[in-house]
Amino acid sequence: MKRKMFKYITILLLMSLAIPTAMTAQDSLATATSNDSITAITVTTITETEGVLDTASTLDSGNTAWIIVATILVMLMTVPGLALFYGGLVRQKNVLSIIMQCLFITGVISILWISFGYSWVFGTDYMESDNALGAIIGGWDKVFLSSLTLDTLMEGVNIPEILFAVFQCMFAVITPALIIGAFAERIKFSGYVVFIILWSIIVYNPMAHWVWGGGWMQEMGAIDFAGGTVVHINAGISALVMAVMLGRRKGYRTIGHPFTPHNIPFVFIGTALLWLGWFGFNAGSGLAADGLAANAFLVTHLATCVAAVIWMTLEWILYKKPTIVGFCTGAVAGLVAITPAAGTVDVLGAFFIGGISALTCFVMVAYVKRKLKYDDSLDAFGVHGVGGIVGSILTGVFATQAITGADGAQGALYGDWNQLWIQTVATLASIAYSAILTAILFFIVNKTIGLRVSKEDEAVGLDISQHGELAYSENE
Repeated sequence: MKRKMFKYITILLLMSLAIPTAMTAQDSLATATSNDSITAITVTTITETEGVLDTASTLDSGNTAWIIVATILVMLMTVPGLALFYGGLVRQKNVLSIIMQCLFITGVISILWISFGYSWVFGTDYMESDNALGAIIGGWDKVFLSSLTLDTLMEGVNIPEILFAVFQCMFAVITPALIIGAFAERIKFSGYVVFIILWSIIVYNPMAHWVWGGGWMQEMGAIDFAGGTVVHINAGISALVMAVMLGRRKGYRTIGHPFTPHNIPFVFIGTALLWLGWFGFNAGSGLAADGLAANAFLVTHLATCVAAVIWMTLEWILYKKPTIVGFCTGAVAGLVAITPAAGTVDVLGAFFIGGISALTCFVMVAYVKRKLKYDDSLDAFGVHGVGGIVGSILTGVFATQAITGADGAQGALYGDWNQLWIQTVATLASIAYSAILTAILFFIVNKTIGLRVSKEDEAVGLDISQHGELAYSENE
C-alpha cells in the first residue's frame, strides 16, 4: 500500500512542476502589456529627465566573474564536499546511501528552484499587489526565470540576475543536504525523496523569502548575511526533529560509544572542500568583488581557525588525544557560526564567534546529546543548528559600523541593543517555524510512505538494501 502511495505522491509532485509553466503562459500577455516589472533587485534602464535617452546599465565583468567562481565553490560544498564529509563519518555499509542522497538533492532541488523556487523567494508580484500570500512567498512572476533576460542586471552590483538565481540555487541545494546527518544510516530512500521535496518547498522557500526576498524578517532589520537562519538554523532544527521522531539506530549507545567513522581521510577531504567552498558561500554573498567580500573572506577563515583549534584543545585536555575528526568538526562549527555575521563583523567579532561556537557546539555534541540520548547521527543539530543559533545571536552583539558603514547596523557591544533583540526574535521564529513544519511533514510522509527502514535492511546496510551497490569489493 505504501509503495503505491509513494508512486502516486511522486506523480503528483512531478505534475506540480507543470503548474508554473501554465501560469507563465497565462501571464505572458499581461506582462507584455504592462511592461516588465522593475523590481527592487533588478535594473533595466536609466532614463534622463527629458525622456529622450535610455542608457542601459553596464554589466560589471569583475563582479560577474567572482560570483561565477563563488557559485562553483558553493556547489562543491554539497558534491563532493558534504557527501565525503558525511560519507566518511558513517559505517562502511552506508557510505553510498549518503552520496546518493546528496546527488539526488543536487538534481531535484535545482529543478524545483529554477521551476518556481526562485520565484517564490525573490518574486515580487504578490508583494506589489498586496496579496495575502505575499507574507509567505514572493510570487509567480519569475517561474522558470521567464521574466529574466541576459541584460537583466542586479541593482548596485550589475551582475546578471540569472547568475544570481544559480548562486542562490546552490544555497537551496545544500540546506536540505545538511539534514542528512541527523537520520543517516536508517532512512528509507522512497520516504526520503518525498520528505526532502516537500521540505524544500514548504520550509526552505518561505524562510528564504522572509530573510532575503523582502519578507518580514528582512523588513524588521534581521541580519543574515549568508544563511545563519535560512540555512543552518533551518536545517539544524529540522535535523533534531527528524532524529528524535525517527528514533535511534539499532545498537546506538549499547556498544558503549558512538559508531566509529569508517573513513577519516574522507572526513578530512570533505572538510577541506567545505572550508574552501565556504569562501564562496560567505564572501560571495555580497555579490561583488570588493572590500566587503575581502572582509567576509577574512573573518570566515579566522573564525574557522579559532573554532577548530579550540575544539582540538578541548579534546586534548579532556580525552588526552587530539583527533582529526574533532578538528574537522570544530572547523565546521566555526564556519557555521560566522555565516550570518560575515558581512557585519570585524576581526574581534570573528575571534569571539569562532571561540564561543566551538565551546557551545562541543558541549552539545560531547555532553548534552549523550545525556538526552537522542541519535543525531552526524551532529547536524549539534553543529549546524547550535552553531547557527550562536552565530545569529552574536551577530547582534558584534556587528560594527566599521564594516557596515556609518549608517549601517551595529550590535550591543557598540551600543545598539535593539539589534540584539531583532536577532533574537528572528532566531526564535526560525526555530519555531522549522520545528513545527518539519514535525508535520514527518508525520504525513511517515504515515503514507514510511521513513524508517526495516531492522533487517538497517542491519545489512542502506547501500545494499536501498541501492543494491557496495562501496568496496568483498575481498577488500
